Amino acid sequence: MAVILDILVQLGQLLLVLLLAPLLTGYVRKIKAHLLRRRGPDLIQPYRDLHKLLRKEVVLADNASWVFRTAPYLIFATTWVAAALVPTFATGLVFSPAADLIAIVALLGSARFMLALAGLDVGTSFGGIGSSREMMIASLAEPALLMIAFTLSLLAGSTQLSSVATYMAGPAVGLRVSLAMALVGLVMVAIAENARIPVDNPATHLELTMVHEAMILEYSGRHLAVIEAAASLKLLLYLSIIGCVFAPWGVAVAGEGFAAYAASLPAYVIKLAAGGFLLAVFETVIAKMRVFRVSEFLGAALMLALLAALLLFVSRGT
Repeated sequence: MAVILDILVQLGQLLLVLLLAPLLTGYVRKIKAHLLRRRGPDLIQPYRDLHKLLRKEVVLADNASWVFRTAPYLIFATTWVAAALVPTFATGLVFSPAADLIAIVALLGSARFMLALAGLDVGTSFGGIGSSREMMIASLAEPALLMIAFTLSLLAGSTQLSSVATYMAGPAVGLRVSLAMALVGLVMVAIAENARIPVDNPATHLELTMVHEAMILEYSGRHLAVIEAAASLKLLLYLSIIGCVFAPWGVAVAGEGFAAYAASLPAYVIKLAAGGFLLAVFETVIAKMRVFRVSEFLGAALMLALLAALLLFVSRGT
């Protein structure tokens, strides 16, 4: 009976991240609209947009290959799996052995690779610009993520998120400068990876400045709906990682029973709401930077991650 409950909870987490991702996107847009003294769209507007796109006919370019057609589904599948592996409201679930930070980085890298290939496939100039910029961002974001994973593995003794969350919730952590640096670096990488301000503006379609939107300009219908759903899942994934690692309070442990799972769900929703609110405030008070300064932004994130790992390694050796 306990095994069946664990399987049902894991399936519930799979569906939970899929259902909450568009709501998180709509929540961030609503908060930004209020901060700018505008009414803004409804919270459920992303669901309406996805439903409308799914009903529309797909328009394909004459020279689009099978890569262009299959890329949206591969991007969505890898992002959904990565988001579902992150412990949201419970640790130690059925898929916890696969919830490894390095595996999640690899899944996100695969989705980015397919998106860049799709942007290059049709041969438009904007798709090529977006793909080249995406690879430039990835060349600095992925090493920073790996260094943050190395820092957490030095501290917790494992790269599995369940083990890291359990250790971070314990009393042995304390206040560490290395963890603060890792947190700031992870936030900077999350902003860049999700094409948020100041790296990119998800609400604009200026051809000379956009990164993510340039790669998906040729998509329409259900293909565009799947890519937009994957983008929402990616935002939820990073907020879930930050909440799981750096704010692991209220997370249930597998085997505690249905009551513990039900009590941990509101804590997870509160973490997402707090993260979405802080993201909206940050995007409101800061301006978008030039594309050529993105490397400096991510270079700072990489240096913070390196310093965090170095400080932790030195402190453990003394």
